Amino acid sequence: MGKRYFCDYCDRSFQDNLHNRKKHLNGVQHLRAKRAWYDLFRDAAAILQEEQSKKPCRKFLQTGEQRLKELRQEGADVPLGTIEDWLEKRAKRLSAAQSNSALPEKPVPFQYPPGWPPPQELPPSLQAPPAGGWPLPPDLQWG
Repeated sequence: MGKRYFCDYCDRSFQDNLHNRKKHLNGVQHLRAKRAWYDLFRDAAAILQEEQSKKPCRKFLQTGEQRLKELRQEGADVPLGTIEDWLEKRAKRLSAAQSNSALPEKPVPFQYPPGWPPPQELPPSLQAPPAGGWPLPPDLQWG
């Protein structure tokens, strides 16, 4: 067996000769994997600008523009906010959740998932714990 070439982008190896390497390096899968790798390190603003400068595909022109207009008329455009706005909304939501959780809640009774066999047929590791918890043996020592 001869030398093998390993492509880091595609995570593949093949016999290293001029024909195979040239065929692989010009292949669609390799070019996509290489582009995806370099896109990981690109600035988001550069990617956005590149995507916006692309010519829209025919399908988008047929259906997408109409749908975009409909959404704009419905007011579905999401206004851009700042991180401070998001943090303020999050803090309100968390404080509301904490004030609601201050009320004592009833414990939910344990239920087995539907379709399981009866509890007495289950192994001990899948059986529900007893109501007061597992009893500790009196001579139990850790360490």
